[in-house]
Amino acid sequence: MKKVFFLFLVLACSVVLGQSPSKRQTDPLVAALGDSFVSETAKVNGTTLHYTRGGTGPAVILIHGFPQDWYEFHKVMPHLAKNFSVIAVDLRGVGGSAATAGGYDTANLAKDIHDLVAHLKLKQVYIAGHDIGGMVTYAYVRLYPQETRGVTILDAPLPGIEPWNEIKSRHRDWHFAFHQTPNLPEKLIAGRQFLYFREGFFNRFMLDRKSVSDADVTHYASAYAAPEQLRAGLEFYRAFPVDEKFGEAQQSAIDVPIVL
Repeated sequence: MKKVFFLFLVLACSVVLGQSPSKRQTDPLVAALGDSFVSETAKVNGTTLHYTRGGTGPAVILIHGFPQDWYEFHKVMPHLAKNFSVIAVDLRGVGGSAATAGGYDTANLAKDIHDLVAHLKLKQVYIAGHDIGGMVTYAYVRLYPQETRGVTILDAPLPGIEPWNEIKSRHRDWHFAFHQTPNLPEKLIAGRQFLYFREGFFNRFMLDRKSVSDADVTHYASAYAAPEQLRAGLEFYRAFPVDEKFGEAQQSAIDVPIVL
């Protein structure tokens, strides 16, 4: 357990098993991770999820934030794969995962992961989530504690749990309200994903701007390039009112090891 959480903390600082067809050589980003890594998809919970996996050992699921996809974890995945089966997921609608008309609240996104765990025939997993992925991780451990060995939540306020109200009203987090505005964000961001992600997120929030290269941002922009992909990313925020009610309803202690 200590080794797992140490590796997750390394992830925070630097910030198996499927049955579906695999592809590795056709995706240079996956091939660069090492020979054990493959790209796969699975039909779960009314959508198709894409994930990249590799390594052997206890399963670790990595859930990205906005505006990233599975590639957010590419620097730590080869290190984790030395001791774990690493599964980095694209959330519903992002990158290689299929978009749907709805279902972007964290409880349903957690069910996507739950069904993927069942698809991969895994009994218990570790989960690390960043940003939106951290919110999904929290929902997962609340809904499925029996299949959770431990969780790490990175840089993620939790809807409905204080200091949520303070955080969502802060000037620096203006994008929370902007992304929830109907239709307008899509029109303003479309075709400008690289600029918006580079200046609006990475340059604004990162201490070391060079840690995320322009090539990285270009990849992330491509993960939200299609209209349905961009809308999916914004729908994560539009589901916050539902997520708040979910968070407010959680009163019991979490009987699973957790790092915040």
